[in-house]
Amino acid sequence: MNAATIMIVEDDEGIRELMRLFLLKKGYGVIQAEDGFQALALLEKEKPNLILLDVEMPGMDGLEVCRRIRLKTTLPILFVSYRKELVYKIQGLEAGGDDYITKPFDFNELEARIRAILRRNGWRNSAEDQLTILKYKDLHIHVDSRELYLEGTPVKLYHKEFQLLLLLAQTPNRVWTAEQLYDQVWGYYSEGDVQTVKVHISKLRRKIEKDPANPEFIQTVRGFGYKFIWE
Repeated sequence: MNAATIMIVEDDEGIRELMRLFLLKKGYGVIQAEDGFQALALLEKEKPNLILLDVEMPGMDGLEVCRRIRLKTTLPILFVSYRKELVYKIQGLEAGGDDYITKPFDFNELEARIRAILRRNGWRNSAEDQLTILKYKDLHIHVDSRELYLEGTPVKLYHKEFQLLLLLAQTPNRVWTAEQLYDQVWGYYSEGDVQTVKVHISKLRRKIEKDPANPEFIQTVRGFGYKFIWE
């Protein structure tokens, strides 16, 4: 399996080992650092796809590590912390983090967060690499180049519009609630609400549907959410 590589930055050896074993079992590559200094040194030669970064570490806390990483790269960072208060989550995002999960956490939720962040940043595993072009009738989604064609004509999509369409098209016939779509595309702690999803769905329909009032591709499942029809 061609999986993403995750760097774990955690000073608690027990927690670090549990995360390592779980990620290895799920097929991820793992790089470990026991503190921020070691993490920064490793990043000079290693190229992980995402960093799990503990906030409460001696010497240099996770927020400062994140700030220093952000001076060099936009590599995705998922903060891990005992701090549950909203103010700490906000501090993590303002420091440059992509998401924030509190300890103790469910490992399945941890992986869901990892997958969501990787997906938002364009990561695909080897199986997904086979689907570089998603085709449905005259609608062609070019995954690698982030382009959309309808009846051979390019359709201009903004970044979030494309992310939303791609998520729906890669999970055909699955029903997503507006809340789930918002979490996956915009992130758990982004400023906004589910109305943002409804607005973007409306814009997508105007761009890809022959009759936006009676959509062929992105359909509403009344009382539940939306799904992309892929027969």
